[in-house]
Amino acid sequence: MNAISTSALLHKVRSTPAPSKIYVLDTNVLLHDPLAVHAFNEHKIVIPMTVLEELDHIKDRAEKSVSREARIAIGTIDKILTDATPQQIQEGVQIMHPSRDEEAFSGWLAIFPDQLIEDAEDASFLRLSKDHDNDNRIINVALSLQKQHPDLFVCLVTKDINMRLKAKGSGLLHVEDYRNDKVLDDIDLLSTGHRHFSGNFWSDVGEVRSIRHERYTVHETSRSVLPDAYPNQFIHDDNGFAARVVGLSDESIQLRDISAEKLMQQHVWGLSPRNLEQAMALHLLQAEDIDMNILVGQAGSGKTLLALACGLHAILEEKRFNKLIVARSTPPIAEDIGFLPGTEEEKMAPWLAAFDDNLEVLHGSDESPHSSVQYVKERANIQFKSLNFMRGRSFNNAYIIVDEAQGLTQFQLKSIITRVGTNSKLVILGNLAQIDNKYITPLTSGLTYIVERFKQFDRSGLMHINGIERSALAAFAEENL
Repeated sequence: MNAISTSALLHKVRSTPAPSKIYVLDTNVLLHDPLAVHAFNEHKIVIPMTVLEELDHIKDRAEKSVSREARIAIGTIDKILTDATPQQIQEGVQIMHPSRDEEAFSGWLAIFPDQLIEDAEDASFLRLSKDHDNDNRIINVALSLQKQHPDLFVCLVTKDINMRLKAKGSGLLHVEDYRNDKVLDDIDLLSTGHRHFSGNFWSDVGEVRSIRHERYTVHETSRSVLPDAYPNQFIHDDNGFAARVVGLSDESIQLRDISAEKLMQQHVWGLSPRNLEQAMALHLLQAEDIDMNILVGQAGSGKTLLALACGLHAILEEKRFNKLIVARSTPPIAEDIGFLPGTEEEKMAPWLAAFDDNLEVLHGSDESPHSSVQYVKERANIQFKSLNFMRGRSFNNAYIIVDEAQGLTQFQLKSIITRVGTNSKLVILGNLAQIDNKYITPLTSGLTYIVERFKQFDRSGLMHINGIERSALAAFAEENL
């Protein structure tokens, strides 16, 4: 076989400017974050040829949610390697960070032709089999590099739990999940959008200055009272006090006094809150100075109902927007009906039935609920969209609801948020207890990432709704199954 030997190839990798760590990336890492090659600082990234072959196969899939990520990943790699020679590509090409000046070095990128590994006789590799051929080839690359570089930190990075177990069982010393998108170490630390104080909040507050506006009062006190507060967070206590953070500085904090009683008296499109968290969410959804709302909570907590009610009110009563867009990602099986006749709305119907159910709840007391729902759909210009077809578009003068966001990556959510145009409000809904994506956990979900990244943005509002208002049966199942 007239090809370079594995030993010679590995010697080339070893001869590049000495990195302290070598990371071998699995395909699912690049699908999860197509820009992952820029996330390893000054270290060396090795991409097996098998990964490029898998990306090439995926980029032409009908499943838009992954094919686009594959194309972006390929384009990112090509941009780095485009002017390099074959020898340089195998040894490692310097990566220049895209957000810095052109002299900013951020590591090396190399392609490893793993099909040559099986020629080696001095290392123990996993056998190649029909079912696990690609996984084993990628693991073998890491094993090869570990054998040739015993003094370096050689690590396989994959989001596949079983692949991590196989790699460790094969003798690979370092195996990791891709963690660049993790903003928390424990999901219990996720921000909730509100903070409760036992007893009287003001009992531990020293100096305070209150300013009366036309319709409300703002209290200003020392920032040391609430050092971890963030914009639009709610503060409430056992005595009925409730306030929203409307101003922050290094020295002071401003709280808009609303009171829990007033929050519970809200009435929007025939809907009244059933608990304080729903009431605070309603207030944020109606606030004209908030462009993005994030509602997180269990199934049956009322997220969709609240979002729809406020959307209909803003469009039909306040005339703030001219359309209501309802969107969610569709599972891979959704592609199976892609060639059937019908509009995008008709094809999305099975995955958006929950919105029809909630529209029926809002109009259940009407004389003809079905006619009312159809009338509202037309008047409010309600459009059902698949997230797979929203990228590249711009939405102006729209009230946009994104459902089931817990199954999206940070990259996917970013591509959606950047589609929001002028005079629009975005409402993101999700339940971190119901993630169907096998490569996403509550800690790596794009929803978790967005919650933590946007909580400091003064035109974003967050609320975690705990109560389950659907039924006693639903509440018991959520808590005990």
